[in-house]
Amino acid sequence: ASGETPNPDVEEVVAYIDALEWGLEQVDSLPLGTRLMRGMHRRLMAGVRGRGRTSGELRTTQNWIGAPSSTIETADFVPPPPQELPGLLRDWERFANEDAEIPLLIQNALLHSQFEMIHPFLDGNGRLGRLLLVFFLVSRGRLPAPLLYLSAYLERDRQRYYAALQSVQETGDAMPWIEMFLTAVETQASDAVSRADRIIELRERYRGVAATMGTANGVALVDLVCENPLVTTRLVEEQLGVSRPTAVRLLRHLEERGVLSEGRSGARGQRRYVARELMAAVTDEWVAEGP
Repeated sequence: ASGETPNPDVEEVVAYIDALEWGLEQVDSLPLGTRLMRGMHRRLMAGVRGRGRTSGELRTTQNWIGAPSSTIETADFVPPPPQELPGLLRDWERFANEDAEIPLLIQNALLHSQFEMIHPFLDGNGRLGRLLLVFFLVSRGRLPAPLLYLSAYLERDRQRYYAALQSVQETGDAMPWIEMFLTAVETQASDAVSRADRIIELRERYRGVAATMGTANGVALVDLVCENPLVTTRLVEEQLGVSRPTAVRLLRHLEERGVLSEGRSGARGQRRYVARELMAAVTDEWVAEGP
């Protein structure tokens, strides 16, 4: 292992993908509600920030949002007390699973503002809430896959985002938030096309590199890396049906050719390799904003 310091962005993207994929696997057996969001929260909090908190557990204490020195009296926002969570979450679940008489995107925006007002967890409510925006569209069949990365847009204009949600909380005026959300969907739809083009370009270049490796497993590994920009030796063994020495050798070949770089060790000392260009195509802002 390289002993490299963990990259919080990489770790959080991996946790985000894991939480989203797990949720989509459960969507046929679980309604969009408390059980599902707890499971997604547990996986989402496996990222760097927030590790060690009560992941997957609804809060049992009162929390508040404000400056580090704020008290509950001076906080910017005080969520409902924990004893009210069961009833509030039942209402949220009912609205999430009904065929509302409003456009689906408006329903999605309102669900998000309600979720953030309920603030059911001690930490990670913003991350999970933004993930649920995309999850809702996929679960309702409006997206074939989680192609919209709405968090990027909302975090770029964080102050406006918080102000829009606060407007809902304090005055009941949801229009600033709905307008911002619809703009985010439009912007990130165009962004997704640009990112997809970049990923396809990288995949074809990497396949060309793999062709020089002298083994059919080279192209198979590239395709696996394009699906999982952070790979372990175990994943390569399982997906390609090769031995551990062969998996290590294949990964090192791609590392030597600049496709992968070795990251910190995973569980039980597994080597982990990161396709940083692919990860950048997912996480960086330049794709949306232009070179």
